[in-house]
Amino acid sequence: MNPRQGRALFAMSLALAALPLWVTQSLPMVDLPQHLHLISVLHRLDDATTLYPQMFARRSGLTPYLGYYYLVHLLNWLLPLRVANQVFLTAYVVGMPWALGFLLRSLGRPRWPAVLAIPFAYGDSFAWGFVNYCAALPLGFLSCGLFIRAIRDPSARRHWSILHALALVSVLLFHVQVFGFLAVALPLLLLTTRAPEDPLGKPGWAAWRARVPALVSVVPGVTLFLLWVVVRVGEPTEVAQGEPWKAWGPMLSPQNLSYRTFPENWSALFVNLADLLRNQADRWGLWAVLAVAVAALIVSMLPAGKRAVREGPVERFRMLALAVIAGVLYFTLPFDIRGYMYSLNQRFAHLLAPLLLAAIPVVAAKWRPWLLAGGAAAALVVAVPLAVGFHAFGEEAAALEGIAATAGARPRVMGLVYDRGSAVMTHPVYLHAGAVLAREGGGFTNFSFASTPHSPLKWKDAAPPTFPSEWSPQDFNYATMGPAYDTFLVRGPRPEQVFGALLQSELEVRAHAAGFWLIQRRHKDTP
Repeated sequence: MNPRQGRALFAMSLALAALPLWVTQSLPMVDLPQHLHLISVLHRLDDATTLYPQMFARRSGLTPYLGYYYLVHLLNWLLPLRVANQVFLTAYVVGMPWALGFLLRSLGRPRWPAVLAIPFAYGDSFAWGFVNYCAALPLGFLSCGLFIRAIRDPSARRHWSILHALALVSVLLFHVQVFGFLAVALPLLLLTTRAPEDPLGKPGWAAWRARVPALVSVVPGVTLFLLWVVVRVGEPTEVAQGEPWKAWGPMLSPQNLSYRTFPENWSALFVNLADLLRNQADRWGLWAVLAVAVAALIVSMLPAGKRAVREGPVERFRMLALAVIAGVLYFTLPFDIRGYMYSLNQRFAHLLAPLLLAAIPVVAAKWRPWLLAGGAAAALVVAVPLAVGFHAFGEEAAALEGIAATAGARPRVMGLVYDRGSAVMTHPVYLHAGAVLAREGGGFTNFSFASTPHSPLKWKDAAPPTFPSEWSPQDFNYATMGPAYDTFLVRGPRPEQVFGALLQSELEVRAHAAGFWLIQRRHKDTP
């Protein structure tokens, strides 16, 4: 296989990775309806035909969702919102193996193991809709690669340093957790990467001078991080012991931290990497990339499979060291920091797995085309089951889309989703179904990320009354909450079980499909 064929095979693998995103308009991501609704608000904040200017305002300051929301908002000027979101997610999914390949090349290693990262672009974090965190992963790999080149390449050191400064700031604008990984990874790379100016003996000023551009490149990101931490920590925290989405004490106090045991984290690791489909067909791709990695490991042990050692005794273990950092974060960090971050340590599974597979020993050049072909075949095994599952989910979710089309303009939506599950997907993908109606009609829903400090948007005045958690619709009280809404989306029980005699006086059923019930006030206008 010549280099051109290898590049074509790598590109084909990237195309396969993105395929599941384009077989349906409704992607099975729990938080995605919330994200898309608020991006719609951001894009149409001055649109008087919606409730947006009446209900929402921009939130000043740095927020974790800023990068994702504003980029899709900009794309929305050129493309429909959901297509703009698909383009963004495609860049993320393709970016995972591409950026890992860039890191491998920066380390002086062949890039073929990067195709093994494709299944890890999906998995638990993707399914929950942690889009900002997911998008920060390839930027994290890119940051490491640029930092290494800023040390190793004297002919373009300033160029690589500027690019690294931009990449590091971008990581922070997407998600602080990947920035935390880099806070350990970059110093490790600084100490283990040799510059051409390094003397053979004791390092002197020339060695450190070669590293000055790389060190300067971290200053903008670190400065922005410190400003963000000072502001975030300085904000008053609402402490409400036992209440959902609220801190149970000071940020790092024992009562506010929830940990999982080592056995719990170990048993969850494999599940976190491939747990989207109820039929577990997405695990086939995981087994496929593991099989290719095992084959590469076996080949590296054969006399004919070993590559002549070109790396130093420390440098050759840098990729493995990065995987160890991700592993330590996965097994030691809290599961939740209540009121601030949730599923914290579990997200690092998507850093640990690709870094670990990319750390397999370098094999002789003659074996690499075969291993790349195996990785491309594994990409096919990843893509086909996911594409089939995503398409099936899209057909299932068509009922919700039909309900949304009948809800009318400017709906004030109360989501009462008792049954959040899907026949196709494992995650509670209909948890935020009410946000679909709010987005389509330019209205609002009772639970919104506008209530959280993570969002670059906020409620202009007090949030409409609702129950404490979107997971507990049984706490809905029509007398105290109902008057603020004119549209109710119910899934699970029948409407009369929720509203009783109100269906004969104030409310009426406007639509019903596949377990979804649309109930509206009798005076509510519809198209």
